[in-house]
Amino acid sequence: MGWRSVRFVALLVAALTVVAGGAARSGAGKESKKLEVATFAGGCFWCMEPPFDKLDGVVSTTSGYTGGQKKNPTYEEVSRGGTGHAESVQVRYDPAKVSYEKLLETFWHNIDPTTPNRQFCDRGTQYRSAI
Repeated sequence: MGWRSVRFVALLVAALTVVAGGAARSGAGKESKKLEVATFAGGCFWCMEPPFDKLDGVVSTTSGYTGGQKKNPTYEEVSRGGTGHAESVQVRYDPAKVSYEKLLETFWHNIDPTTPNRQFCDRGTQYRSAI
């Protein structure tokens, strides 16, 4: 094996060591991140997702339903009313980057708490506000 081959192998080993060390560190950081979950009902869930998605520290938003008597209702069932569910958004967030208070502030700025069972043009118990 010539000098070129020895240098190439040494360089390759060094590069792999650096890459493996960086991957181990970045993986460890992800595992130690503690995420919290908050659920907000404030009318149409599709309208409630974007304000939370804009916040630094929000990892994801998921539309769904809260309350109600039926397990796993469909959109059509909830839209007709009678299931007792409210459209809601589940927010997964990093409390080191965004506070629960900031999430509450965002919620209050995107609903009208003075109208029961209604948010803007959406009407019905499925559009009630809840935290």
